[in-house]
Amino acid sequence: MHKQPQKSKEVKLSLLPEDKRSLVTGTVVATLIAVTPYLFYLYESVPDNQIWDTFLFTFNSNFYENAKTAVWILTGKLVPVYLLFIWFFTCRHWWYHVLLVPIAMYVFQIMNILNDDLSYVDELQMVYLIPVMAIVIPSIYLIRARIFNKINDANKSLEELEAEFKISPKNFWEKIKAYF
Repeated sequence: MHKQPQKSKEVKLSLLPEDKRSLVTGTVVATLIAVTPYLFYLYESVPDNQIWDTFLFTFNSNFYENAKTAVWILTGKLVPVYLLFIWFFTCRHWWYHVLLVPIAMYVFQIMNILNDDLSYVDELQMVYLIPVMAIVIPSIYLIRARIFNKINDANKSLEELEAEFKISPKNFWEKIKAYF
């Protein structure tokens, strides 16, 4: 009995256009997250003087009396806000609006750092956060209540209900437009 050689079945591993876009987006997001240590340590390139003069601008650190210290404090706030924004715009869970609370807190702290006249950076942040929290917290609670009402009424798992509440616009600009 003579056996014929089997034809090898070639499996093409081609990506669909959506998969390619997802791969590119994932690569960009991973790269943005991976550069955060370099962003944080940018303050190392700032001189220890009170006045930092570059070809773009001149920075005079009145309150901190040292430009390097001022930039170190600023990067300590900017890097977490940067990471929170990445998380906010890439999160697909129903609760992602809660991330607006720490984002607002860090933005107010950054504004206070830039205002060198203040003597305490983190003093009144909660007062300014009350309007943000007054909107975000009840909204999240109502979404949570809707999820648990559906759990009691249906035989779906929590993951299935969470997928039902996902907001997944097709691209970045549609997600931005959803907030305005």
